[in-house]
Amino acid sequence: MPPFASQASVAAMALLQTPSFLLPSGVLPTTFTRTIKTLNPKIRPSRFNTGLDLPVLGASSSAALERKSYTLPRRTGALATKKGMTALYDPETAKRVPCTVLQLDRVQVVSHKTRDKHGYWAVQVGAGTKEPRNVTRPERGHFAANGVALKRHVQEFRVKDASGLLEVGSVINADWFKEGQYVDARANSRGMGFTGGMKRWGFSGQPASHGNSLAHRIMGSSGASQGSGSRVLPGKKMPGNMGATQITVQNLRVLKVDAANGIVVVHGSVSGPKGCIVKLQDAIKRPNQPLLAES
Repeated sequence: MPPFASQASVAAMALLQTPSFLLPSGVLPTTFTRTIKTLNPKIRPSRFNTGLDLPVLGASSSAALERKSYTLPRRTGALATKKGMTALYDPETAKRVPCTVLQLDRVQVVSHKTRDKHGYWAVQVGAGTKEPRNVTRPERGHFAANGVALKRHVQEFRVKDASGLLEVGSVINADWFKEGQYVDARANSRGMGFTGGMKRWGFSGQPASHGNSLAHRIMGSSGASQGSGSRVLPGKKMPGNMGATQITVQNLRVLKVDAANGIVVVHGSVSGPKGCIVKLQDAIKRPNQPLLAES
């Protein structure tokens, strides 16, 4: 009679045997299928992103471009030079309307940025002129490859899709914008250099008397003691360079267009000093402008 096998030897023999679910033939038992479902529960979709009419979000660049498509204008913009401010009299409302005079100077399409090559749709626009001796060789090669004259200022304008790409070499005149439509104006504000806390952030300053000596416009203490870690917290408003940053003024109504002189007059003020470059483009928050269909 063979000797009785111990529990350890039985366990070792069980480990050496091939499990039934790994065999090429045979059907998985119901109990094992239930065990697999228990170990790997079904992943349910989030209750905040369910429905047939909801878009499927993705992490790809194409999905990101699709999500941001509604924030991009359909047409390209133009580069203009700020000539100054004036006022127009409105006979209907009997009011004096302040306005800014902008002039377009030989604005021309230089090149394109496509989705396949660069990852987005954009139109590169140049304005003005420049002597060849003041242009670097790579820049001269870029203009020569596209058959465009040398430009002093070059900027890009994002567009929604390929339909907004104008032909390279096309000239953009002042009549690209229509009277009554709304535009967004982007320009660099006037640089003021290094300024103190009172001018930069509107601090009230220190008392005029009672022991104050030559510290009337000083901002004072910049950090607390043990309460905040005996340090100056990040983001503290302090003296520094003020101005010279790009500022966008949205929804400016075009009051007058002079195509012969290349002048566009917009309502209100635009950032920057006289002679600065202003980027004009159709207003993002006014996508359904009826005058755009005529252009």
